Amino acid sequence: MKIIVPMAGRGSRLRPHTLTIPKPLIPVAGKPIVHRLVEDIAGVLNQQIDEVAFIIHESFGAKVEQDLLAIAQKLGAKGTIYYQNEALGTGHAIMCAKDSLSGPAVIAYADTLIRADFDLDTSADSVIWVKQVDQPEAFGVVNLNPKGEIIELVEKPKEFVSDLAVIGIYYFKDVAVLKNELQSVLDNNIIHGGEYQINDGIKQMMAKGMKFVPGKVDEWMDCGNKDVTVETNTRMLGFLHNDGEHLIDYGVKQENSTIIPPCYIGEDVVLINATVGPNVSLGKGCHVIDSSIKNSLVQTHAHIKNANLDNAMIGNHVNFDGHFTSISIGDYSVLE
Repeated sequence: MKIIVPMAGRGSRLRPHTLTIPKPLIPVAGKPIVHRLVEDIAGVLNQQIDEVAFIIHESFGAKVEQDLLAIAQKLGAKGTIYYQNEALGTGHAIMCAKDSLSGPAVIAYADTLIRADFDLDTSADSVIWVKQVDQPEAFGVVNLNPKGEIIELVEKPKEFVSDLAVIGIYYFKDVAVLKNELQSVLDNNIIHGGEYQINDGIKQMMAKGMKFVPGKVDEWMDCGNKDVTVETNTRMLGFLHNDGEHLIDYGVKQENSTIIPPCYIGEDVVLINATVGPNVSLGKGCHVIDSSIKNSLVQTHAHIKNANLDNAMIGNHVNFDGHFTSISIGDYSVLE
């Protein structure tokens, strides 16, 4: 089994955080988004993962590539890096990894997280993972026949088709079939919204009578912008806490401080006269002094003093003093 992960650009909606780190590598509950995604998919599949292929922009750099290859290695899988240097759509991104497109595979876009527990129908030609939503008109949805098979993909339907939204994770019994259809999409210059789309390859497979079925996830969490990423961090902390996962490093240094769970507290964190939680992630090396933080995501080596933070997202190596009188703030920063 292979996992193919298109990552594309850094993510403009999550600036300034994505100016220095690609969005899929931003940590949620102490672990990068893409790392959690790949692990969760592997858990649902319950099969040996042979290869994890990442499609990235060349500008991500050697350190990011090393981090991604390490994710594959932790699963006992081969890691492969491919490049998509032009934003030409999902279908084009997948075809950038064409040398890995053979055999059974899952394709998953790297800005989403899931919680799921279902048996994968490996008899089907493809499984499209979906989530029941309240406002299906805002999503791409699947249309099912009486047998519960997918017969149509409908983008943002004006009239009710179904309430099962496509979340961007797909299983293919032989991904080489999709590869052939996407090659046809590219060769015939089939473009929607100015891009080559995976859906056009899928629709051609459906037209040839291939069997598609839905795989329903219990939770679907977005990491598109700051607010939803903080919300996803909160939800993930709750799930992990309820699962009994140990989230607080044993070496945390505390002085007159309180941690209100659920929280993720990384290595070498120092808390002095601080209240942290609930729903806070503090990355490695953070110092929190004379401050209160709740419902927030703080990356690594941030120093926070004299602050009262709620619904905050703070990057790496940040110095924040709530009693500031002199500031230096770069592009895309937000203070509200």
